[in-house]
Amino acid sequence: MTNPDTQETKTIDLKTIVHVAYGMFALGVITAGFFSVAILATMVLIYIKRSDASGTVYAMHFDWLTQTFWWGLLWLALSGLATYVYVGWIGIIVATIWVLYRLLTGWLALLENRTPGAN
Repeated sequence: MTNPDTQETKTIDLKTIVHVAYGMFALGVITAGFFSVAILATMVLIYIKRSDASGTVYAMHFDWLTQTFWWGLLWLALSGLATYVYVGWIGIIVATIWVLYRLLTGWLALLENRTPGAN
């Protein structure tokens, strides 16, 4: 049988971890990759804590951040290749705005204790 106090403490700890993950990810993006190590550390943290969050609203936040990372990386890489024809800069700007939008909407959803992407 699970102790309710232990379950509540685990939930609070997971919420704190998700806040830290959003903050580290945002730090890496806002500093234009200067702290890109923070983004990589965020991904390591997410993959380590993903099983602990299984079945909670925080698992959806981990998925949201993971999808944001991989799609953002893909679009930034493709845009980076396209900079050779000068069109890529538009893609880099759009991809960065998209990542920031996802971080903001996800973090606001966390503050409201709901899943990201839910209206």
